[in-house]
Amino acid sequence: MGKKANRVARAWLFKEEPTHYSYDDLEQDGEALWDGIANNLALKHLREVQPGDRILYYHTGKEKAIVGEMIAASEPIADPADPKLVGVKVKPARRWKHPVTLERIKQEPSLKEWELLRISRLSVMPVSPEQMTLLEKLAEKPRHKDS
Repeated sequence: MGKKANRVARAWLFKEEPTHYSYDDLEQDGEALWDGIANNLALKHLREVQPGDRILYYHTGKEKAIVGEMIAASEPIADPADPKLVGVKVKPARRWKHPVTLERIKQEPSLKEWELLRISRLSVMPVSPEQMTLLEKLAEKPRHKDS
């Protein structure tokens, strides 16, 4: 128990198509089980999520933007139909003042090696403390029409 008690909360980015399940849906539901992940690397990341971890909610599809933040409300839960698969309960934390678009993220040199840009189809990925700080700053600024 000593290791978990001293564990520092981590940050993640989870992607979802807003026509399938949007941040609005999560706010309305109050809690959701984030599951249905089949990619091995995304599953590896999902297995590392712990209660209290911060999770950025990224809308895929036409929007392509971080729109809000969730909080992990459970440890990974094994899928009863397939124990190799897991899900994590999440709760909405806050909607971001200004969505941070993929185009805006691509403009930041310090984010060029982030998995969001390098492995574009990956649906669950870590966010470093430095990346989180920068993304939060970007969310405070309105997007300019030329960016």
